Amino acid sequence: MDKAVASAAQAVADIADGASLAVGGFGLTGVPDTLIRALHEQGATALSVVSNNCGVDGGGLGTLLAAGRIRRVTASYLGNNKEFARRYLSGEVEVELTPQGSLAERLRAGGCGIPAFYTPAGIGTQVADGGLPRRHTPDGRVAKAAPPKEIREFDGRPHVLEHGITTDFALVHAALGDRHGNLVFHRTARNFNPLAAMAGHVTIAEVERLVEPGELDPDHIHLPGVFVQRVVALTPRQAAGKPIERRTVRTA
Repeated sequence: MDKAVASAAQAVADIADGASLAVGGFGLTGVPDTLIRALHEQGATALSVVSNNCGVDGGGLGTLLAAGRIRRVTASYLGNNKEFARRYLSGEVEVELTPQGSLAERLRAGGCGIPAFYTPAGIGTQVADGGLPRRHTPDGRVAKAAPPKEIREFDGRPHVLEHGITTDFALVHAALGDRHGNLVFHRTARNFNPLAAMAGHVTIAEVERLVEPGELDPDHIHLPGVFVQRVVALTPRQAAGKPIERRTVRTA
């Protein structure tokens, strides 16, 4: 039952080339940076990543992207990552864009063993009708486009079929965790972390503070340990490293 692992390097050591990953975080909030850096040093490549976005230039998943380690991304938007946009438009990475709520539910569904579900999100757009570019040629032409999705009416309203997502591994960040893998997330850092954790066959959690079993109030646990296989305790310096994606200050 003790799922604690000595280091991030040890926790990601068996992630192989071509593996699929669900990664928590939104922008730079709640991103498992220490695990991502360990994976960068480990050297795995040709990764398929499922995450709300692919980090920012030089931060989060952006470090793996810039190193050419990611071949495919399922995300809700490209964000402010210029390198992500460049690689997408030049055909260096394949991208499946999906509505943010649909992406969240696809991860949750995969974790719950639900193969697919219907949603009205995307009806009347290329999300349902197909045609969204997934890969470009080096000169910017569309090399691969998303196919149309199945549509079915419920109570006279059309809904599109979306498939649940499962991945080989999941990387998440939590504020608190115990040795059994139970996790507590801090405020907005909760975002996609519980959903990504549910979708991974092997889920690795980095935690700012590791406690003993029984110390967490069961009513305060956000994600039960059944979804987590490995827990890495961050050092105080690692836990304190919380980069700000866009600093906004009040005018004098």
